Amino acid sequence: MLKGIGASPGIVLGKALVIEETELVIERKVVTDCEAEVLKLRNAVQVSKEELTKVKEKALVELGEHEAEIFEAHLLVLEDPELVESAVSKINDEKVNAEYALNEIKEMFVSMFEAMDNEYMRERAADIKDVTNRVLRHILGVKVIDLADLAEEVILVAHDLTPSDTATMDKKKVLGFLTDIGGRTSHTAIMSRTLEVAAIVGLTNATKEIKDGDFVVFNGDTGEVVINPDEETIATYTKLKADFEEYKKALELLKGQASCTTDGRHVELAGNIGTPNDVEGLIKNDAEGVGLYRTEFLYMDRTDFPSEEEQYTAYKAVLEGMSGKPIVIRTLDIGGDKKLDYLPMDEEMNPFLGYRAIRLCLDRKEIFITQLRALYRASVHGKLRIMFPMISSLEELLQAKEVCEEVKAQLKAEGIAYSDDVEVGMMIEVPSAAVISDVLAKHVDFFSIGTNDLIQYTCAVDRMNQKISYLYNQFNPAVLRLIKMVIDNAHKEGKWAGMCGESAGDQLMIPILLGFGLDEFSMSPISILPARKLINSLRYEDMQNFSNEVLSLGTAEEIKAYVEKTFNK
Repeated sequence: MLKGIGASPGIVLGKALVIEETELVIERKVVTDCEAEVLKLRNAVQVSKEELTKVKEKALVELGEHEAEIFEAHLLVLEDPELVESAVSKINDEKVNAEYALNEIKEMFVSMFEAMDNEYMRERAADIKDVTNRVLRHILGVKVIDLADLAEEVILVAHDLTPSDTATMDKKKVLGFLTDIGGRTSHTAIMSRTLEVAAIVGLTNATKEIKDGDFVVFNGDTGEVVINPDEETIATYTKLKADFEEYKKALELLKGQASCTTDGRHVELAGNIGTPNDVEGLIKNDAEGVGLYRTEFLYMDRTDFPSEEEQYTAYKAVLEGMSGKPIVIRTLDIGGDKKLDYLPMDEEMNPFLGYRAIRLCLDRKEIFITQLRALYRASVHGKLRIMFPMISSLEELLQAKEVCEEVKAQLKAEGIAYSDDVEVGMMIEVPSAAVISDVLAKHVDFFSIGTNDLIQYTCAVDRMNQKISYLYNQFNPAVLRLIKMVIDNAHKEGKWAGMCGESAGDQLMIPILLGFGLDEFSMSPISILPARKLINSLRYEDMQNFSNEVLSLGTAEEIKAYVEKTFNK
């Protein structure tokens, strides 16, 4: 048995597919049969082309034209005669093996492109590396796992999963995720909940303990994994799976109901999304709006910034897809662990505290203006709310609002329509913003508390660091006091306060947040109906008294134990 962090609920039984990063060992060998080496090279190129064509077609259907562009770029690399024919010439001229010849040509091209003054051309080096490594793996007979074209239903086991992995995988064939690293707020954990795929992260050595083809059962709630279980364990998990399916059916009955306490306090249950395709999951789970649209996914896995038109189309799709329900769209939040290949950034000692999010946007105003123009243009198609990330001072907030006014003036001068009813708010994820939230509240229409970073910054703990993960705790009294302060300060100015961090969907946190007076809870779509079930069973007045008791306790352990005891968890 392995024990990790339950990241997304569900009971899973199935065959494991272990994704290993295999280092390619390239040796120079003198060969006598050059023809055979050339054939080996051409066959590997052909197989790679077929794979990439399939991936591109799938990405086009499931993710859209812009996301498919990266695979089109990879196909163009393979179709460049300079690359393949240069490798063929090297095989024939120097009597060397195919993998050595291709690798040498790859290194030459990569060095050449990386040395160019043109930024776009420098970025092509990464494409050449990626594509030629695919071909090299085929020449060497190293297993290439194409997540977009899985032959059967599997449980993916990996050290970690990248945004590209989760974007291109065949979601109908993936039963669940198991990863060595990560916490509840890591990319894999968040994506697993968005995709409604059961997952456990932070297993440390899953890729070593689990072998390809092993039969695995796991519980995405408790974080327990059993490898090659006996018949009794299989029977237990089969029963748990059936019970979980019944529980999900019972939740279906809550669709169409209000999210309202027994004494009449209504709150808004919204969902967090990353792409327009995620709207389907929100509708399926009866979300009352979008509390966080992470626009950075529009900018990732591509070769250049998305145009104003591309962004407008994406924002319009979400606004129309949610049929007039409120949509909070966060402006670009790049930096920290989210980097763009086409936006070179200096290496920083502390990237999470560095040049990122609103700081980058205010410095690179042309990027910010393009996004804001697209947002305001899209505002005529629904109920748009714009939100700035990583605000740490009043100066930044006022500068960001000033750019909004510039953009509106531009659009008006150009005769382009936009809505006059766009709420502008900010995330509270930096402790300095929480402390001056009474001042900030006078200049916004709403706050949305981002607990993932607020906990990290308040407790001075890197949320991706496994060694100190015990310090990353949503029940930390300092964090809870800051949350209460922010909500109170918003209400004093007649503004609403929401939360889009992972804590908003946590069953143990919901009673506390409800008692604090939180107006909007935004979470992974999969958490919405369970949250409604809980809220509909609670009395607001009781939760106010309960949350005051919570604030009188001194440690995170005491608070968690008190909540668990109160709600028999």
